[in-house]
Amino acid sequence: MSITDQKYMKQCIKIAKLGAGNVSPNPLVGAVIVNNNKIISKAYHSNYGYLHAEAKAIEQVSFEYLKGSTLYCNLEPCCHTNKNTPPCVPKIIDSGIKKVIISNIDPNKFVAGKGIKQLRDSRIEVKLGECETEGYELNKFYFKFIKTGLPFITIKIAHSLDLKISSKKGQKTNITGYKSNKFVHYLRSIHDAVLVGANTIKIDNPKLTVRLVKGRNPKKIIIDGNLSSPLNSFVFNDSNKELTILFTKSNSDIKKISQLRSNGIKVYELESDDTGSLKLLDILKILANEKINSLLIEGGGIIFKMFIKENLFDEIIFLESPTIFGDGLPLNINKKSLNIKIIEEKMLGNDKKIICSNAD
Repeated sequence: MSITDQKYMKQCIKIAKLGAGNVSPNPLVGAVIVNNNKIISKAYHSNYGYLHAEAKAIEQVSFEYLKGSTLYCNLEPCCHTNKNTPPCVPKIIDSGIKKVIISNIDPNKFVAGKGIKQLRDSRIEVKLGECETEGYELNKFYFKFIKTGLPFITIKIAHSLDLKISSKKGQKTNITGYKSNKFVHYLRSIHDAVLVGANTIKIDNPKLTVRLVKGRNPKKIIIDGNLSSPLNSFVFNDSNKELTILFTKSNSDIKKISQLRSNGIKVYELESDDTGSLKLLDILKILANEKINSLLIEGGGIIFKMFIKENLFDEIIFLESPTIFGDGLPLNINKKSLNIKIIEEKMLGNDKKIICSNAD
């Protein structure tokens, strides 16, 4: 791998991140065009439905500068017409660009190597795999969704040093400090949706919005089989209530369901399993149809356990406070027995952030 190519691709990936939270269900893509070892244009996909990064970068430069240049893009350029935006490959072919360097092949069945073939058939040199690992990490939400049809699932668990998730059962507790809380708001901003259970709504009455960082608010998913969440909860009444989706059992209170729907809340009534619980896989399939390709699980303890038991997660992020609660509400998850791999450990103020991937 060329050090020069690596340098330009890292810039490409860096600017691609600027679209985080705004382009889903599209992937994050950056484009850098270089001629005579000088960057002449760079762009990123900024919003869903907007011009793609490669096309944007090309349109910013006149043909005379593009002729013989090299395009760096972290994902294979699109070549299909199944979207409102035009495909990028014809623009690249007509631009005078002579070389394209790519991190990852797009697994979307409408692309999947076809874009690369069209470029090569037009005598444009194509090089693959530059910063491949970084490119995959950048678009892990997109790759999971395209390959499986299900959202990428991140479970966020905040707990005390003695593995308690609350100082007292049924009581709202601030476990972590400001830096950890700011990180959680960042996680919300980059995920399409955040999910909690009925107990979290009843005890914490969370807003589930992004406030401590800049970014768009995620959709709010509530699993409430018995429909016990109070109708005056923030998630049903704030200015973002149209982002709330609630899942409940098909035999839940019809009047309450009607009240929620009349207030603009989307409610799905589902059949329960043999234990009386809602089927998580059914919920995830519906969320996929809602074009949600990344999901942040924020609580509470019962919800954590359900997703972990069914191995329905891609990453778990532990936020460990140095506080000791003693007789608090236990996490009830044996961290040592989980089949996970630690991929990052970092201090956030006095708290420890531990990011783990599913090792299955």
